[in-house]
Amino acid sequence: MPVVGTAGHVDHGKSTLIEALTGRDPDRWDEEKERGLTIDLGFAWTTLEDGTEVGFVDVPGHERFIKNMLAGIDAIDVALFVVAADEGWMPQSEEHLAVLDLLGISGGVIALTRADTIDTDTADLAELEVQDRVAGTVLEGAPVVRTGAPVGLGVAEVREALTRALSAVPSRSGNRPRLWIDRAFTIGGAGTVVTGTLVGGPVAAGDQLVVWPGEDRVRVRSIQSHEVAHDRLDPGNRAAVNLAGTTRDRVPRGAMLGRPDDWQPTTRFLADLRTVRNLAEPIRDRGAFQLHVGSSAVPARIRLVEAPTLETSGAAAIEAQRAIPLQVGDRFVLREVGRRAVVAGGLVLDPDPPRRTARIRAALPILRTGLEGPDAAARALLEVRGRASISTLAAHAGGGDPGEAFIAADQALSPVEASRLADRAVDQVARFHESAPFRPGMPTASLAEQLGLPIGILEALVAREPRLVHEGATIRSADFEPGLDGDADREWRDARRALTEAGVAVPRRQDLDLDVEILHALIRSGELVEVGSDFVYPRALLDGIVAEVRHMADGFTVAEFRDEFRITRKHAVPLLEWLDANGVTRRVGDGRVIRRPPNDERGADAAPSR
Repeated sequence: MPVVGTAGHVDHGKSTLIEALTGRDPDRWDEEKERGLTIDLGFAWTTLEDGTEVGFVDVPGHERFIKNMLAGIDAIDVALFVVAADEGWMPQSEEHLAVLDLLGISGGVIALTRADTIDTDTADLAELEVQDRVAGTVLEGAPVVRTGAPVGLGVAEVREALTRALSAVPSRSGNRPRLWIDRAFTIGGAGTVVTGTLVGGPVAAGDQLVVWPGEDRVRVRSIQSHEVAHDRLDPGNRAAVNLAGTTRDRVPRGAMLGRPDDWQPTTRFLADLRTVRNLAEPIRDRGAFQLHVGSSAVPARIRLVEAPTLETSGAAAIEAQRAIPLQVGDRFVLREVGRRAVVAGGLVLDPDPPRRTARIRAALPILRTGLEGPDAAARALLEVRGRASISTLAAHAGGGDPGEAFIAADQALSPVEASRLADRAVDQVARFHESAPFRPGMPTASLAEQLGLPIGILEALVAREPRLVHEGATIRSADFEPGLDGDADREWRDARRALTEAGVAVPRRQDLDLDVEILHALIRSGELVEVGSDFVYPRALLDGIVAEVRHMADGFTVAEFRDEFRITRKHAVPLLEWLDANGVTRRVGDGRVIRRPPNDERGADAAPSR
C-alpha cells in the first residue's frame, strides 16, 4: 500500500485537496479546524481507479511547524506538491522542495491549486513559474495539474496522475522491519497504539520488538492499516500497532520500532552531505543543527572532514545528542538552528566511523561504494574496520553479506585483515623460535594476546595457514623442528656425562651447567624426566630404577629403598614420589607395595611383607 505525502507552502490548499481526493478531512485537531491551518501531521486514504489503496500523509506548511513536516515526509513513495496558482512560489515551497530533493523522493505530482479563482493566462504563468522552479530537482518533469478542489476542478486528473506515478514505484521488501513512530495514543481497553509507515520488512501480531533507542521490549498485540485489522502487515503500509509492555509516554514521536537484533543505535556517524540549492552561506563546523531522520529530530554537531566549509557536497562526521538506530544508506536532513532553515541532507556512510580525520579521509572512497546496497555496505564496512562482530556488521549494513570475509567465533575479518594477521602470526612465531629454539612452539595464548585476537579466531586462522602448525597448546612454524646443535649439543653431552657418572645420586638440576631453555627442550623431548623440583634423570636411568624396584618385596620403607640404591634421603623421597605418581608403587602406611599387572599371582593390593 503506497504512501503519498503532501508538501508546499502554508495555506496553499493541501488539506482541502486531500479531503477532495479521499473524502476524509486530514486535520485532526480543533485548533487546526478553527485556524484553517495544518499544525500536525494528518492522515487519510482512498482507493484509486486501478484498485490501488493509497495512504496520504498531510504535512503542515507553516515555517513554525517544519519539524512536524519533516517527521512525516521521510517514508513516502510519491510527493503531492502543492502551489497556489493565485500566490505562486513561496518560501516554504522552496524549503519543502529542498527536503523532497534531499530525501531523494523519486516520484511526484504537482497540484496548482485555486486555479478556479484566476484566469487562464495567470494560470499559464503560474504553471511556467512552477516548472522553472522545480528544474534540476526530483520534481523536474513531474505532471502539473490545475485544481480547484472546492468545485471539483482537476481532482480526477490528480488521481490519474498519482496512479501513473505510483505504478513506477518499486515494491518495498526485506526482512528488517522498521517503523518510525509519528503518533502515539491510548485506547481504552486496548492500551498503547503507535502509528507510522512500516518499511524494511513485515510485522505480525505476537512479534517481539524493541522501541529504540530506549530498548524497551514490547509485544505486538494487533495491527491495523486504514482501520482494517491484519494478522501480518507488509512494508510500505501505514500501520497502527497496538503494543503490550509500554505506555504512551515511552513511545514518543521520533522513537523507532524494530526487532531486537537488527539495530545498534549510535550517537556518531559518518555521512555524505549535499547542501540545498541557492545556499546563501557555506556550512561550517561551528553551527548548531537539528538532525531529522525518520520521525526523529535530534540536536547535533557536525565536523567536516574534506574541507573547512561545505558549499555543495562533502563528508562530515555527525554527533547526535542521543543515540539513533542507523544503517548505511539511511537518508536524513539537517536544519541549521541559527538560520532556521533546512541547509543540507545526506546519506549515512558508516554508523561507527574511525575517530581520526586522516583515517576517515582514507576510508571515504571505500565507504562510498557501500551505498550500492546491503551486501556492498557489509563489504565496505568490513574493509575499513578490518574486523567486526557479525551482529554489528549486520546491524550497520542492513543485513548485507560481506562476501569473501573470513568468519570465525562470531567475528568477520576482511580478506586483507585476515592475510595481514596471518603474516603477523607467522612473523611472531618465527621470532619466538629464534628466542626459544628448543621449545616446540609459541604458546597459543601468548600469540593471541600479541595479535589482539580471541583464541578461537587465532586457531581458525592458523588452521587455514600452511606456514603454521597448531599442536596442543602451542603454534610452530611448519618447517620448524626443535633440536640441539653446536654449543647446545656440547652442553647436553657434558651434562649427560655428569648424570651418567653420578648413577642414581644425580646432581641437582641447577648444578648441571645446562642452559634452562636446553633443559626444558630435553624434558619436552623425553630425554630427561623431572623428578621432584630439584632433579632430572635420563630416561634410561629411570627405566633401570623401575625395573629394579619391581623386584623388591612389598612393604619396603623409605630407608630400605635408600639402602637398596645406596643413596641419601635427598634422592630417595623424590624418587619414591615419582614412582607413586607414575603407577609403579603405591604407598600403604609407612611402606610401599608394587603395582603389579592384574594376572600377577600376588595382585596389586597384596598385604605388605617384611
